[in-house]
Order: sequence, then structure tokens, then C-alpha cells
Amino acid sequence: MEFVAQFELLSDAAQLAWAGGACLVFAVFASVMEWRRQRARDLARLERVGWVPWTGLFLLSAMLGAGLLALALPAVMKG
Repeated sequence: MEFVAQFELLSDAAQLAWAGGACLVFAVFASVMEWRRQRARDLARLERVGWVPWTGLFLLSAMLGAGLLALALPAVMKG
């Protein structure tokens, strides 16, 4: 709970930057999971196609993260 209290005390730009960074970290995770799905060599694993749309989640979170960081950039650069 200490982190939540500290996060609430940050400026709006800093909160946007943290949220954008978290979205980009999730985008990297989604990209790795899609890469693992593409490289599956076990036939039993290939037949069990996953239900998670990793590519769509990657695109959504990458664009959201980049947008949030772009919104926060002017205020963060100003100091």
C-alpha cells in the first residue's frame, strides 16, 4: 500500500509516464508470448491453439504506452 500512496503523490505527468512504461513492459511480455507460440515445435502443443490474442494485445498496449509517454514527455522534460 505504500507504493499506491507514493504513486498518488506524483504529478499527473509522472503518473502518465509510469502508466506508459507499464504498458510497454506488458507489450514486451505479449511479444515474447507470441514468439513462444510461433516457435512451438511439439505437435501436441500446436494442436492446442491458445485463446489469447497476443499480437492484438501487443499492438494495443504498445500504442497506448507510447501515447501515454508522449503525453507525459513535455511536462517531464520541463522538470
